[in-house]
Amino acid sequence: MTADVRLVRELVGRIDDREPLVVVIGDGILDRWTVGEAERVSRESPAPVVRVTESIAVPGGAANTAVNARALGARVRMVGYVGDDESGRVLRDRLAAAGVDTTFLVEVPGARTTTKDRVVGGDRMVVRVDDIAAPPDAAARSRFSEAVARAVRCADAAVVCDYGLGVDPENVVPMLDRDRPAAVVVDAHDLARWAALHPDLVTPNAGEAAALLARAHRDGLAAGHVPHDLGQGSARVAAVVGSREAILAVTGAHAAVVTLDRDGTVLLEAGSDQGFRTRATPAAEQQASGAGDTFCAGATVALAVGAPRRQAVAFAQAAADVVVREAGTSVCSASALVASVTAPAETVVDHDELADAVAAARAVGRRIVFTNGCFDVVHRGHTTYLRQASELGDLLVVALNDDDSVRRLKGPERPINTAEDRAGVLAALACVDLVTVFATDTPIPLLRRIRPDVYVKGGDYSPEMLSETAVVREYGGEVVMVDYVAEHSTTAVVRRIRESS
Repeated sequence: MTADVRLVRELVGRIDDREPLVVVIGDGILDRWTVGEAERVSRESPAPVVRVTESIAVPGGAANTAVNARALGARVRMVGYVGDDESGRVLRDRLAAAGVDTTFLVEVPGARTTTKDRVVGGDRMVVRVDDIAAPPDAAARSRFSEAVARAVRCADAAVVCDYGLGVDPENVVPMLDRDRPAAVVVDAHDLARWAALHPDLVTPNAGEAAALLARAHRDGLAAGHVPHDLGQGSARVAAVVGSREAILAVTGAHAAVVTLDRDGTVLLEAGSDQGFRTRATPAAEQQASGAGDTFCAGATVALAVGAPRRQAVAFAQAAADVVVREAGTSVCSASALVASVTAPAETVVDHDELADAVAAARAVGRRIVFTNGCFDVVHRGHTTYLRQASELGDLLVVALNDDDSVRRLKGPERPINTAEDRAGVLAALACVDLVTVFATDTPIPLLRRIRPDVYVKGGDYSPEMLSETAVVREYGGEVVMVDYVAEHSTTAVVRRIRESS
């Protein structure tokens, strides 16, 4: 699970009540999608012939961030350059239709608007064509500065989206220094350009973070060892945490959240050497377009209503997870976000259904977490443990001892509740995705069948105490012990009930 249901509901409600004013400053792009079926290869050249069925034009880049911030409930003003061409008119119209205030857009006479055209044949992008606008002249840059100064008056947050297409710090930083909102976020290909702004949060992706480390290494901007790059795969998480000082030094930021696509994000904060982690819903690359814009918008809007950074990042991750399920450049609305995190858990499944569900999840890159137990009288110790387990991956499976195996393990007076009742309670928990019941004393046969990525038990055990450990490690899985909540065992709860009666 990527965000707590209560957190998302609370923040969505707070945004709805306050309607914060967010100013998006940056490079607007018109994203155009030409979609069709690729049925054959052209005779002129080895290229697919796409029979067009649909053409779509949507705001992209900073404009997509603006639309997402508006969809999440903020009032939004956008400052950016547009040409006086047809693409500029379409982009302005699309922004206005989404509820974004376009008063502060700077139209440049005779200029083109930056567009990105994608041709999709079937489920695959065939080609992308970028038409990049020329850099704005001095007169346009001066008008841009004036637009920023007017737009940020009384703003609750500002977000700078710099993709290297014309937005210059010298036309933005002095205005934000003079009339700085409570939260300033920067999403830029080259974050070092914005160090003088001292942002509250920056949002580099893996490639941008690696470039920051290279710069820190070259310029000696951080004490101690600075890694040359982030490495590969999940090892990047540890590398990011170890690079906190260097990344914050180069960006001048109070905090940085490094987005690592399918590995989620890592939040780095000044004064804390522990990174805060979120998990992502994996998506195919062609489905992930614009997810970074949605993430940036979600974090900014949450900060605009006073959410702490960690809550803002968790909220942003949940919003990004909504859009990666959609093809093309997508938008996450407040209602879609709430619906996503409050969707009911799957019903209790048998072992065949579980195997099918796990296989489907694994096929799209989801990380499978597995735990087991009696869960006879569910208490706070259980819910804390299950919530921690859910944060270790994307799909949490809970395997439940049946009534006979509970009696063998706990004695003839247990279980207190039947397997059907126990399974129903677990399935109702937001952090639990799948529940199954098993009849053996250990879940080893089930572990061998579904081979979860992570096997979790409470911290009152150690890996060496578990017969399951050897099985999980044999196929390359990970065994994790999570915190144990003292004085919250089922045995203790049953004892207190009996003593009180």
